[in-house]
Amino acid sequence: MGALVRAPLREQIRQMLLDGLISGRWQPGDRIVERRVAAELEVSQAPVREALRDLEALRIVESSPNKGARVREITEADLREVYEVRAGLEETAARLALGRVPIDALERHVARLHEAARHGDAFAQVPHLIAFHREIVRASGNEILLSVWESLGFEVWTHLSIRLFRATPHENADDHEPIVEAFRRQDPGIGLLIRDHVLSYTR
Repeated sequence: MGALVRAPLREQIRQMLLDGLISGRWQPGDRIVERRVAAELEVSQAPVREALRDLEALRIVESSPNKGARVREITEADLREVYEVRAGLEETAARLALGRVPIDALERHVARLHEAARHGDAFAQVPHLIAFHREIVRASGNEILLSVWESLGFEVWTHLSIRLFRATPHENADDHEPIVEAFRRQDPGIGLLIRDHVLSYTR
């Protein structure tokens, strides 16, 4: 992983742990050894412990006395609950972002989704899927909404949803085209469109 040199440590460590989960470094059932992670990153155990608590709050890891933290077995029910929350947040964000979202940025991310689809790589799409939706949430102009959305670790949940529900990269790319068009014509129904789109990843 390499040493961490910038603050805030807790957030950086949390992101590095998420990256490890996404990359497959830790699989469901694996222990994440607090002391080992702290030594790798050349930090004290306290911020590692805090980051693990954050992931426990997201129900990505679980801890028990004398056993430390382990990666949870994620179920379809877990994903549905997460996506119900995400759908509500993004429905609100889309309504607030109408007329303000940068259409050219959305188009760039959709182009990257199609490029990854041509290579048949659904997992290469994930950064662009997240970036596409982040553009919408950011354009809402609501910093609290953005902060809550960012805190929920949607990149790892998106990887999991693709693994469990949808591994069809062309569908992942095509589904974003109507959203761009709805924003372009400033469709007042954009909130419900986004909500249905997000929930479609759990069907």
